[in-house]
Amino acid sequence: MGFRRMGCHDLLWIVRLFFLMQLVHVVFSWGKHGHYAVCKIAEGYLTKDATATVKELLPDYANGELASVCSWPDDIKWYYRWYWTSPLHYVDTPSFKCNYNYGRDCYDSSGRRNNCVTGAIFNYTKQLFSAYQGYNPNLKYNLTEALIFLAHYMADVHQPLHVGFTGDLGGSILKVRWYRKKTNLHHVWDTLIIDTAVKTFYGSDLSTMVRAIQRNITDAWSSDISSWNYCRHHKRVCPNQYAAESVRLHVTLRIRMLNQEAS
Repeated sequence: MGFRRMGCHDLLWIVRLFFLMQLVHVVFSWGKHGHYAVCKIAEGYLTKDATATVKELLPDYANGELASVCSWPDDIKWYYRWYWTSPLHYVDTPSFKCNYNYGRDCYDSSGRRNNCVTGAIFNYTKQLFSAYQGYNPNLKYNLTEALIFLAHYMADVHQPLHVGFTGDLGGSILKVRWYRKKTNLHHVWDTLIIDTAVKTFYGSDLSTMVRAIQRNITDAWSSDISSWNYCRHHKRVCPNQYAAESVRLHVTLRIRMLNQEAS
C-alpha cells in the first residue's frame, strides 16, 4: 500500500504539494480552472512514492489524476449533507483589521472555533499524517476526502477574497464591471480572470496555460522555489502564513477600490 512504502519526507510532499499557490494566486483565481491548474502543476512535484499514494487514494473516476477532482469541494458544499463544509473555504478578519490572527479569526458564523480554511488545512494535514503513522485500509474513503479537501483548501487560502474583511462577504457585495459584464469582485477573482486569461492569452486551452506557468517555475521564478516550500519553525504545513499573505493582498485590493470610488 502507498502509505506503507512512503517515508515521512514523501508524505511531506503530499501535504506541501500545493506550495505553488503562493505564486499562482498573484495572477490567477480559483474557479474550476484555477483549482485544476494548481493541482496539475503541483502533481509534477510529487516524488514517485507520493504519486503512487495519491493515485491509490483517489476515487476510480479520477483516473489517477488529482487535478480532475480538486474542484469537488465547491461542487458539494451547498448540498445538505455537505453544508458543514461551507465555512471551510474561507476565513474572515474583522473589517479593516489589516492582519490575520488564527485565534481571533478562525470560527464560523455560529461561533464554532477552528471552522475556517486554515483550521481545515491543519485538520486534514493531521489526518494524513495520522494515516502515515498507522495506515488502516478501512479508512481509505476518509483519507480520500482528506486529500481532496486539503488540495482544494490550500488553493482557497491563497485567494485574497477567501481571506478578507467580514463586512465584505468575500467581495460578493463589492459590485464591479468586468468588461461589459456587471458582477461582483469575488466572481471576478474566482472565475472571470482566469477564464479571460485562458481565452485571450492561451488559445482557450487550459493545458497551454498550465505549461506556461510550469516554464516560468523552472525559468523566471526558479530562485523563489525554496521560499515557497518553507514553513516557519519546521512545521509540516503553515496556512497561517499563507492567510496572512492573502489578507495583505485583500487590503491592497480594498484600498484600490476605495480610491476608485473616491475619484
